[in-house]
Amino acid sequence: MSLPPPKSRKLLLTGATGFVGRHLDAALTETSWQVIRATRNPKTASQPGWVYLDVSDPSSIDPAIAGCDAAVYLIHSIDDSEDYPEREALGAKAFLAAAERAGVRRIVYLGGVAPREKPSRHLLSRLNTGEILRSGAVSTVELRCGLIIGAGGSSWMMVRDLAARLPAMLLPRWLQFSSWPVWIEDVVLAIARALDLPGQQSVWYDVPGRERMTHANFLSRIAKSMGKDPRLIGVPVITPRLSSYWIALVTRADLALAQELVQGLQSDLDPSGETIWERLGDERPTEFQTSVYQALEDETAASVPTPKLVRRMRDRLKGDA
Repeated sequence: MSLPPPKSRKLLLTGATGFVGRHLDAALTETSWQVIRATRNPKTASQPGWVYLDVSDPSSIDPAIAGCDAAVYLIHSIDDSEDYPEREALGAKAFLAAAERAGVRRIVYLGGVAPREKPSRHLLSRLNTGEILRSGAVSTVELRCGLIIGAGGSSWMMVRDLAARLPAMLLPRWLQFSSWPVWIEDVVLAIARALDLPGQQSVWYDVPGRERMTHANFLSRIAKSMGKDPRLIGVPVITPRLSSYWIALVTRADLALAQELVQGLQSDLDPSGETIWERLGDERPTEFQTSVYQALEDETAASVPTPKLVRRMRDRLKGDA
């Protein structure tokens, strides 16, 4: 049995307790990255391998990022306050300044897809954060991602609950727009590979899944994967606000999350530039149906990410320096 490579490089992982952060942390265990996990919880930060970091307190960033070769920025906010985009922007500026002072080589940021129409407040904030991080002296790779398939993810949880709990689906106009849902394993691979992409210039890439589909088709295919066949009823007069209340009522998503996610689905979410798969050349995203079946299976597990998923992610990252 081969031994894992020595931990020769230090990586600061923000958002380590979140959906993507937990999966990425588990996947990087057998690579050369020594992962330093950031948290705003002082009790958790006192544990080995963890540091305290709160981007709203710039003085906490410098000690957390000191000595790091790279950083993954997974800090996002979705709430019903009016000023969260401004807070996100200030946090990104403070983080970039600290990364520059620390001599960090690379930042990888997971953001959102740029829609064809005017972006929602949520997506605009994601795109603005990416622009801020790419504006500095640190080589930054912004990965623009849409709906992520995977047990434990907020958008997956919302869509999966809708598909499972409704004998009929009301189809407001926004469900006719399209996107490219992507499997969490592919998102993790994209982030890990972006850490070592050659080049010093800051860039962005889209991270689409294998198939383009309408949001209605996405819901329908998930329902069928669970052995259900709900009736689809077109009701284009339902507003995004009413849709949000409906979603909050029948799913585990809270109202603020539902409102922001629905607003972000008011346009086609298609790749608008080079994709990470084109850049990598040797990787393709997972088949949609494979992703859905795996996510449904993972929901029955005691913990997420599951050991099976962790093994598969690590296998795909074997050989990464």
